[in-house]
Amino acid sequence: MLTAPLSPRLHAVIRIALAVVGGLSLLYAFPPYGQWWIAPFSVAANIVAVRGTRWWVAFLLGLVQGLAFFIPLLKFVEVAGTDGWFILAAWCSLWIGLMSIVVMLVQRLPLWPLWIACAWILQEMLRSRVPFGGFSWGRLAFGASDAPVTSLASLGGAPLLTFLLALMGALLVWVVIRARKCDFVRAGIGVAGAAAIVVIGIVLPLPTAAEDGSPYIAVIQGNTADIGMSAFDQARAVLDNHVKETKRLAEQVAAGEAQQPQLVLWPENASDMDPYANPSVYTEISSAAQAIGVPIIIGAVIGYPGDPTRVANAGIVWDPVTGPGEFYIKRHPVPFGEFVPFRDILAKLISRFERVPRDFGAGTWPGVLTAGGVTIGDVICYEVAYDDIVHDAIIGGGQVLVVQTNNATYMGTHQPDQQWAITRLRAVEHGRSTLVAATTGISGWITPDGAVVQELPLMQSDHFVGAIPLRDTLTLSDRLSYWPEYLASLAALIAAIWAVVTRRRLRRDAALDSRENPEEEPIA
Repeated sequence: MLTAPLSPRLHAVIRIALAVVGGLSLLYAFPPYGQWWIAPFSVAANIVAVRGTRWWVAFLLGLVQGLAFFIPLLKFVEVAGTDGWFILAAWCSLWIGLMSIVVMLVQRLPLWPLWIACAWILQEMLRSRVPFGGFSWGRLAFGASDAPVTSLASLGGAPLLTFLLALMGALLVWVVIRARKCDFVRAGIGVAGAAAIVVIGIVLPLPTAAEDGSPYIAVIQGNTADIGMSAFDQARAVLDNHVKETKRLAEQVAAGEAQQPQLVLWPENASDMDPYANPSVYTEISSAAQAIGVPIIIGAVIGYPGDPTRVANAGIVWDPVTGPGEFYIKRHPVPFGEFVPFRDILAKLISRFERVPRDFGAGTWPGVLTAGGVTIGDVICYEVAYDDIVHDAIIGGGQVLVVQTNNATYMGTHQPDQQWAITRLRAVEHGRSTLVAATTGISGWITPDGAVVQELPLMQSDHFVGAIPLRDTLTLSDRLSYWPEYLASLAALIAAIWAVVTRRRLRRDAALDSRENPEEEPIA
């Protein structure tokens, strides 16, 4: 008995449903849900949804899948404005739409699962760079900080992890297609390939032992007076909290209740006033450094060097004797949050940009600071989501990775959990102990294999002191630098061009055949 073919309308409904389910399900691969294994199924849904369609249909289906994913993932942006939330989600979704065109095209090529995995890398690379430095949130790798394959980030960074997760999804579709054609040998190869990825990830060793000592380092979480957009409305309240918590640690050290640290870390914006421009702020920070007796790396907003029209988000080494010394300026300020592109036009249309009266200037050198005999690789807040920023800090000599962050604006959302997962992945990728100092949390200590040793409670003034293993050895990921990402992206472009050329040649050959062998007209 023959089954009637599906109607075009039903085909369209199924494709749209696959796109929506694929996008919504991908959300659950990310914190706070953390079901990493869903990511390959989401990739598979995208492949099946766009398979055999036209380019504009593939784009629209990819756009739908992107919206279904990014709208709920980026809900934390709503704190700054609902319009910004939807615009950002739509922009990120456009890249999924463009990638889906490539996914549709390359399925006609040999070894197409490889080219689809490369297409995911190309999409993430471009989205993380364009425009205004891009927006890196929501990469497949960032949902896999607890996956069996996480260790493979030490070989090729976040791009390799994305590649492997996408490849697993593509192999899933490959296996189903081959099995339906009774090609069980090739189906078995696909299953073996996916299994091999997981097994290698499980058995790959990740060194964690100290190579250059284990100095005691303290992390201070001073808390803020409020959360959301009003977290810093009370002048000096945040600074006072961090000074008070540092002095509480000093009292514990004096009483023998805590270990004397060699270095103390404060979060981003721990000083909510410029210490260079405010003598009383300068004095208060110095009093905290003198109380604990070691350098503090503070986070502060300062005037941008050489440009009085701009400010800078900086990490500053504050010595108890000599005061402020070397500093790092955030290289990737947040578009529309720390600087306003097209300010002359947008400021007249959107009143909340008044909260950013002066643009933050970008730093020009990596975050490598030396304090208390320790060379740290410093990144500030969401810079941790950008491969080059973290890579440069470690290549420049960082023995421990430090993330100074202020997530007070996003308390009550999933953003702190998502950033914490990214940070855990970076610890593995670069083989470094990682310390996070956050105003309101999540502050903590992560080992080079991604394990969490210490995590302070949210929205509380607290601190910890730990013996932090310092490491100098560079991972293969750091040695290879950006080349795997560039080569995979190039492969995706070449595959897409190859697919287009092949498609046109087949159409041309088919047209020639129809002219050379016209169907005979029936005799009346």
